[in-house]
Amino acid sequence: MKILFDENMPYAKDFFSGFCEADELIPFSGRELTAHQVRDADVLLVRSITKVNESLLKDNSKISFVGTATIGTDHIDNDYLAKRNIAFHSAPGCNAISVAEYVISSLVILAERYLLELNQLSVGIVGGGNTGTRLSEKLTALGIKYKICDPILEQDPNDNRAFVSLDEALNCDVISLHVPKVLDGQHPTYHLLDKTRLNKLTAKQILISACRGEVIDNQALLALKQQGHGLKVVLDVWEGEPEVLMPLIEHTEIATAHIAGYSLEGKSRGTEMLYQALCCHSKIEPKTKLVDLLPIASISKLELTQEFNQIVLNQLVKLVYDVRRDDAIFRQQLSVQGFDNLRKNYPIRREFSAVQVTLLSNALSDVPHRLGFSKA
Repeated sequence: MKILFDENMPYAKDFFSGFCEADELIPFSGRELTAHQVRDADVLLVRSITKVNESLLKDNSKISFVGTATIGTDHIDNDYLAKRNIAFHSAPGCNAISVAEYVISSLVILAERYLLELNQLSVGIVGGGNTGTRLSEKLTALGIKYKICDPILEQDPNDNRAFVSLDEALNCDVISLHVPKVLDGQHPTYHLLDKTRLNKLTAKQILISACRGEVIDNQALLALKQQGHGLKVVLDVWEGEPEVLMPLIEHTEIATAHIAGYSLEGKSRGTEMLYQALCCHSKIEPKTKLVDLLPIASISKLELTQEFNQIVLNQLVKLVYDVRRDDAIFRQQLSVQGFDNLRKNYPIRREFSAVQVTLLSNALSDVPHRLGFSKA
């Protein structure tokens, strides 16, 4: 069996080495993969920057399994795979915690920068899937009010959450976008925030996008900011990636290279989920587990000695993930390394769960644990 995998999939060799000989487990550069490289592959494992379609697979008559180690699937031609009876699997929810913690880190930084009381803010979550749900759980732990807009899930009789309209979500103090890129249909998300909707936002609001770049009309956002609008903007995703609308960067509070979901745990869960799917496809019992591969965090244990408040939250979040690091790398290195290389060479980042927090008094709040830090 010949397996091709994106070089940015952590632990791919650990998970998939049991399926084939070492020389048949081959990494590739995601945006540069060609039909010639794939021509004799049995299994293809990609990330979001590789478009899997007829053009890529036209010379391959033996491939039986395609997987993407990502939540989104807009880079996959599912109709073509189904037509050829090629099994397909994605990794829904694999990096949802990572993206939610990116948003939390961004809010902590902006609260410190502008002297905001986090528990006085309201957050409009646009998209109530895995990522939006994980974010809502963390906001609940922090006592931050939120509203969720998701017209598709609102129609699901098994989803009992209270949903709001897009306009109501866009009226919140913070707007956090977590929708896939959808070009057509009843609920398209392409340029969901177009010139009209952007112009309705106020100078006191915060706009965070960590889903797909095309959800915001970047040119319209740039025009708004160039007019002196005070909207505070956090962008992890950009229209036209890997190209970036460079003038827009200077108008952002935080700017990063589509790495919100790039925690070690988030990326590795995607690999593990595809491993489990391929095991099922091949009727093989899974033997490798991610928990056995992840290293111990450099700071893995903490003791909390005082009551939890926003100052303690600031310290805890920054200790694990200070988004300003990625913002600085992006601003200083984008023109030197390029967008894809920033992602490829992304420094290791852990999730809150990698750190064990011990409460030295039973009277202390368990907010850190509800936020995602591990218990002793």
